[in-house]
Amino acid sequence: MQSRHASAPSGLRLGDAGDRHVQNDGPQSIAAGHDGPRTKLPGRDGPARKTRQAARLRHLWADGSTPALIWISPAPRLAFRRDAAYESADDKRRKMTGGDPALLMGAAFACGLMVGIERGWRLRGLRAGTRVAGIRTFVLLGTGGGVSAVLGTLLSPAVTVLLAGALALLVVVGFIRDEERRDATSFVAAIVVLALGLLAGAGQPALAVALGAIVTFVLAMRTEIHRFVGKLNQIDVHAFARYAVIAAAVLPFLPDRQMGPLGAWNPFQLWLVIVLVTGFSFAGYVANRTVGARWGVLATAIIGGAYSSTAVTTSFAQRLGSGEQGPFSGGIALASAVMYLRVIVLVAVLSPSTLPPMLAIVGPASLVAFAVGVMAWLRSPHATGRQETATRNPVALLPAFGFVAIVAAAAVFARWAQAEFGESGIATSLFLTGSFDVDAAIVTLAGLPEEAIARDLAALALGGTVVANMALKIIITALYARREGLTAVALLAASTMVLIAALGWTGHRMGLL
Repeated sequence: MQSRHASAPSGLRLGDAGDRHVQNDGPQSIAAGHDGPRTKLPGRDGPARKTRQAARLRHLWADGSTPALIWISPAPRLAFRRDAAYESADDKRRKMTGGDPALLMGAAFACGLMVGIERGWRLRGLRAGTRVAGIRTFVLLGTGGGVSAVLGTLLSPAVTVLLAGALALLVVVGFIRDEERRDATSFVAAIVVLALGLLAGAGQPALAVALGAIVTFVLAMRTEIHRFVGKLNQIDVHAFARYAVIAAAVLPFLPDRQMGPLGAWNPFQLWLVIVLVTGFSFAGYVANRTVGARWGVLATAIIGGAYSSTAVTTSFAQRLGSGEQGPFSGGIALASAVMYLRVIVLVAVLSPSTLPPMLAIVGPASLVAFAVGVMAWLRSPHATGRQETATRNPVALLPAFGFVAIVAAAAVFARWAQAEFGESGIATSLFLTGSFDVDAAIVTLAGLPEEAIARDLAALALGGTVVANMALKIIITALYARREGLTAVALLAASTMVLIAALGWTGHRMGLL
């Protein structure tokens, strides 16, 4: 009998006779039966207890895995822990299908239901019986796709191919025979629902439901999308195509590591800044094209300031100088307020560790700029004359490449300054770079190691570049608007003074002042 139990798993530890379970790794279960050999085990409390100890041990095989040992105590309570390698039928099914089949089917059903409701409502005006696909059809397509995927996982991939192919063929035949079909939207939506059902059944229910919600939203926004497209022109389409190339065709394939002279260049980060900056530009351009005529100066100030507050300031100052009436002074202040916000967003994305000190420097000035800008806009007369756009198509590839060149050169200069002069050299290089372009200084900072410069000192240098930018806009406003621009100059000076005060406080806290 001893040789029979010598091969028991080492993880099993037999306790004394009073124990009612076996200590082992694995799920618990209940064992029945008292037959089998009886073995007396030595106790820990002396011979008296040893005579009362008895147990029956039996080897059980769980699905061909290592035999599990059962400890049966003398008491009626019987328990054992089965081998960890054991898997129930439900466990195997979940493992094979990638999740609970009920959840997968529910996701496939939801995809068909969402799209089906939208299509049923959209086609409600058609004569009864003429719609090839309504709510029920879309629900059946989604559920059928889910069933096909699950059966293919449990049985054979050929089952998925046959069932999904049959459903797709039925959809094609039905829409070919539909004489009243207006367009191919419902047909394509049916194929998409079938594909989403397959995706859910293949073990991706969350992704399938998310895509189903997006498809439903796009279908439901048909009128708004057509209205939006109707307002675009050829220049807008070209801008969209250019931005798609910049953001989707280039960025994902760039290496995300330091390279080049002194290890100063990270191609992915350099191009990411282009994507962000041109993204601000493109969003502002499109929004200004669609709502500019309605919202006038306010829309131009806020949207245009998202990518070129200097351009907005120049345009509004020229209109003030020409005697045109309108809330242009408030617009100039609001454009600069948006510029502050843009700087904060770029720092948060590209250099998160610099964000706290940067918020302390730029945040108060941003609040002041928004406050005085809104007050001036509300108190100004309504705009007169032609509401022209102070922006241009921003998605131009040549300026984008020029921006990359500036940033790349600034990055090398910053690395050299770090090696030669330490933190003070980096701060100087950031200030000089930011004097030409604040965004270029931010991306230069993002390309430096965290330990290269103290975050407070980096924020101080970037804040100095913002002061230089504000000073430039004050000069532009004074030159173009002359006496009519005194209010605008005062508004710009208000936020600039707050910015300088925050810079002074930061410098004093660092012991520089």
